[in-house]
Amino acid sequence: MINRNIAVSLLLLGLVALAPIASAQSFRVQCPQQTTLHPKDVNGNVTGPGQIKCQHIAGSDGYATMADGHQIYLFGFAPLSGQQALLTGVEGTQIASDFSKPYSGKSGVQDYNGGVGYAPGDAAVTEPAQMMNTGVLFANTPAPQIAIDEDDELFLTLSNVGMIMRPDLFEQHTVHFHGYPQASSFFDGVPDASVAINIAGSFTYYYTAPDAGTYFWHCHITPPEHLQMGMEGQLFVRPRQDKTLPNTAVYAGGVCGTGDGILCNTPAPAVGTAVYTVAATAQKFAYDDGDGSTRYDVEYPIQMMGFDPNFHYVGMTFNPESFADMKDKYFLLSGRSYPDTVGGSGVDGSGNAVPSAMATEGVDGVTRPSQPQHTLITIDKSGTHNVAGVKQTRALLRISNLSVTEYHTLATIGVPMRVIAFHARLLRDLAGNNLYYNTNSITIGGGESLDVMLDVSDAAYAPGQTFFLYSTNLDHLSNDAENFGGEMTEIQII
Repeated sequence: MINRNIAVSLLLLGLVALAPIASAQSFRVQCPQQTTLHPKDVNGNVTGPGQIKCQHIAGSDGYATMADGHQIYLFGFAPLSGQQALLTGVEGTQIASDFSKPYSGKSGVQDYNGGVGYAPGDAAVTEPAQMMNTGVLFANTPAPQIAIDEDDELFLTLSNVGMIMRPDLFEQHTVHFHGYPQASSFFDGVPDASVAINIAGSFTYYYTAPDAGTYFWHCHITPPEHLQMGMEGQLFVRPRQDKTLPNTAVYAGGVCGTGDGILCNTPAPAVGTAVYTVAATAQKFAYDDGDGSTRYDVEYPIQMMGFDPNFHYVGMTFNPESFADMKDKYFLLSGRSYPDTVGGSGVDGSGNAVPSAMATEGVDGVTRPSQPQHTLITIDKSGTHNVAGVKQTRALLRISNLSVTEYHTLATIGVPMRVIAFHARLLRDLAGNNLYYNTNSITIGGGESLDVMLDVSDAAYAPGQTFFLYSTNLDHLSNDAENFGGEMTEIQII
């Protein structure tokens, strides 16, 4: 979490300067309750496959605490909706009716998922001061997680609340869905072909969800700088196959087939492969596989990343930045370095900050976790820790890399990684044969993603065992000058 460790007077000056502009409604958010693709029926219910989903984010700057205790200057995106969901480790994307509920907060930690500054059914921001206050105190790196289902429509609003630590900068920001099958260049976030959002302005991006997979998103203003500074996040599209009813074949009823004209985004399984039938309880899948091979019990997003503290220091001290000399020294998994990767969310069940993760104190006196989402991989094989009492044997790791300087390698010892997809495409040939493979290490470069399955169903794996997921790049196992940190986390079977 990027928190503003600055003088209260600066924050107040920023609010005073921007309040008149905001009151003139330069901050505008769109989250329609119905659309052409999703109209309402006579009973007022949204119809059509999928849902209308909305999310609101802010662009700003500030500080985060690294695992060695040092604070580093960053740019970042802040969650202006779905904050409680993000603190519990899930995406902040919401259906339109939930997004438009009134906003409520306490002690700087938000306890409600509605959009900031909204009245019921009102898509315009009505509390610009609160939006500014939240936007400059809650920025994350990685950015707030986004997840939608196939057939959804997503309305994603970006509000640029300004660079509070560098008021001399008039940085624009955009949102670019990297590798996403987006047909419209206007909403692609590349400023040359679309638009960029100025300070005190908002823009709503519109996307449909055509293909399931693991993607990512980032700011496309001077990408080497803004990505290095922390403006990158994770994006998932979940498959139609998730909507298969219990005790039903995944191709039945047109859920993933030709029964009602809905097509899958992957080739059908090879001839002779049995069609998968969902068990008595609903199940989750990574892709529209048809054979159940991508079924998982629990998922963990992992974004490999790193920071060059010298580049960030120069950026904070009003000096020219040297892109040619950029070299990461802090290496992180989803914004945290070991041992902080296995800490909790930093927030208890009541929304109060707890010291389970590295944290940064803001100007309002509230201590917030440096990054709310840990990467501790917990697989409840016994089923005794799961609320539903269901045993877990398969963990899906959604791994991405948006580094502008490094290739990253992750390895395991004891639990092989089964690679099922690369670049948001299932590893399957046109004849329907699965091309999955087992490995103990994966290496990907900037702008790449893959999906990995950890399967502990074998009797050799028992509750109480702990394994490590770590980088084999030895210099990546460090927190700047401090060794035994960096890109490493734990796989715990409980």
